[in-house]
Amino acid sequence: MTIPARISIVTIGVADVARSARFYEKLGWERCTSSMDEIAWFRTADSYLGIFGWNDLAEDARLEDASRGGFGGITLAINVETREMVDAAIAEAVAAGGAVLKPGTDLPFGYGGYFADPDGHPWEVCYNPGFPFGPDGRIVID
Repeated sequence: MTIPARISIVTIGVADVARSARFYEKLGWERCTSSMDEIAWFRTADSYLGIFGWNDLAEDARLEDASRGGFGGITLAINVETREMVDAAIAEAVAAGGAVLKPGTDLPFGYGGYFADPDGHPWEVCYNPGFPFGPDGRIVID
């Protein structure tokens, strides 16, 4: 059997599911009707984002060390169509209760920056003209 090369759902552990769900709703993200008090689901362009209690997620995955440290080794990314959209997205995230980790900056391949959600999960917002958007609205990386 081969494991399919796809990411269907990304679930992040949070301190307060309701607070985090409000943050993503303020960004204009569509909350799925299958959401419950214990877990909130958000539709994205290509997959779904799950918002689940930090300890509940650690327990579900049988992770013994559920301590919250610094960087967890993962960032999430949102590609946008223009440089201006990078700065606008970061500003919107801050207005919704997030924090700037890195303001929009010129990069060798484009322009990008980072914000953190209320639980500190780092999100990159990037404009990369080398990753164009296809007709289905998804980026194309070759």
